[in-house]
Amino acid sequence: MKVIARIHSDFPTKFGIPRQSGLSTNEAVIVFEPEYRQEECLRGIEEYSHLWLIWEFSETKDKPWSPTVRPPRLGGNKRIGVFATRSPFRPNPVGLSCVKLLRKEKTAQGTVLLVSGADMMDNTPIYDIKPYIPYADCHPEAQGSFAQENKDYTLQVECGEKLLSILPENKRKPLMEVLAQDPRPSYIDDPDRVYGFGYAGFEI
Repeated sequence: MKVIARIHSDFPTKFGIPRQSGLSTNEAVIVFEPEYRQEECLRGIEEYSHLWLIWEFSETKDKPWSPTVRPPRLGGNKRIGVFATRSPFRPNPVGLSCVKLLRKEKTAQGTVLLVSGADMMDNTPIYDIKPYIPYADCHPEAQGSFAQENKDYTLQVECGEKLLSILPENKRKPLMEVLAQDPRPSYIDDPDRVYGFGYAGFEI
């Protein structure tokens, strides 16, 4: 497997990253490795609105995996088979995300892709990019187990305008979306604990 690109996002660490792709409007940039900066590789890609990214869980690749995991959305106490989850602790540390393609852009680092909705840490290695094809990839009738049952879980986020104004305008809405998803581990019940994560150069 060769790394073809790396994504550059506003999340320097794992904590705080959206739980799934497409749940936030946060933007990221895909920069290709020198070997794959050929314009021909991207010919026709702008005709698609969404892309599949196949990538590496780089922070967990050297950590042991288990046949069962404890999904945070189930309180961290119930065990589920690893292949019935999207846990990063897998036999092969491979992730799959669907992102919205905003545009491709020529830069000093070659042509890059600007995307939104990525659930990936800054500098995550990407193995492949494939177009999302609605007639084949969209299955509205599909069942989603516990992930579907928790899809509407959100918090009401309150943040003063003065505090919010510290962030660049295009970073405010994505941050509020991430906070509404409640990045805290649901299996830790400590109302006095203070959490923080890096976002767009700020400590939230």
